Amino acid sequence: MTFEARPGRVTALIGPNGAGKTTLLLMLATLLAPDAGTISVAGHDPVRSPADVRRAIGWMPDVLGSWNTLSVRRALETTARLYGMSTRRAADRARELIGLVSLETLAETPTRALSRGQKQRLSLARALVHDPAVLLLDEPASGLDPAARVALRELVRGLARDGRTVLVSSHVLSELEELADDAVYVEAGATVSAERLARAATAARPWRIRALDRALLSNALNEFGIDPTTTSVIGDAVLVPLSSDEDAASLLSDLVRRDVRITTFAPAVGDFERTFQSLGDATDVTTTATTDATTPGDER
Repeated sequence: MTFEARPGRVTALIGPNGAGKTTLLLMLATLLAPDAGTISVAGHDPVRSPADVRRAIGWMPDVLGSWNTLSVRRALETTARLYGMSTRRAADRARELIGLVSLETLAETPTRALSRGQKQRLSLARALVHDPAVLLLDEPASGLDPAARVALRELVRGLARDGRTVLVSSHVLSELEELADDAVYVEAGATVSAERLARAATAARPWRIRALDRALLSNALNEFGIDPTTTSVIGDAVLVPLSSDEDAASLLSDLVRRDVRITTFAPAVGDFERTFQSLGDATDVTTTATTDATTPGDER
């Protein structure tokens, strides 16, 4: 794998199960040594200088490992003390983070009593204890309710705006679409080549169209040469595959001129999902990439 995640941006790590995303994150977090290649995290080598890397990163694994008998507050204070903070500073930092991730009402609750979503918020707070320059987030939104997902997205975006490098892995591509500035696609332990990504970006994707009169919409689509066997109906919407934004704009103009009263006209999937699906349909798979991950900095 070869890529760079940049400061001030959120980079999404996208790939199917078994592609190597978590393995890569473990390497970046100094928890697994690469067999080959070089890694630079904030200018430090995780193999040669693991202590420097650990000071620079905040690591949020997909499953929280914590002290079950400790309260949320004590868990954060203990983590802060492990990073060398004084008792007073650790208490202050724990209070700041409890407010940041909205766990005030659970501050004195043992971590074993937290729900999955609450543990995710605690895990993020723990990753932020030492104010790291780089955040490694593995499935951060897992178990969160819709309101908590929105809050997490705003928080992570704010952390990136502060100049941090954020690398996030998730299977919820719609979440990543609204969260990430950049995307790295991986499969079979390799990053997908730029050539394949360019081809995938041109693949057709479904557009969701709703109209006040669906029969009129269907008739108009037939008149415009849209093959009915390629479309599908979900609820009160028609899904039409279109090859480009230009084709979508032209179709919308034609429908309006045909006096079809459109209420919805939008992509049914985002760019990340369209690219991911298109890569899965491709037959040529790149298998020669080296295990080389860079995030962030000038060293390669």
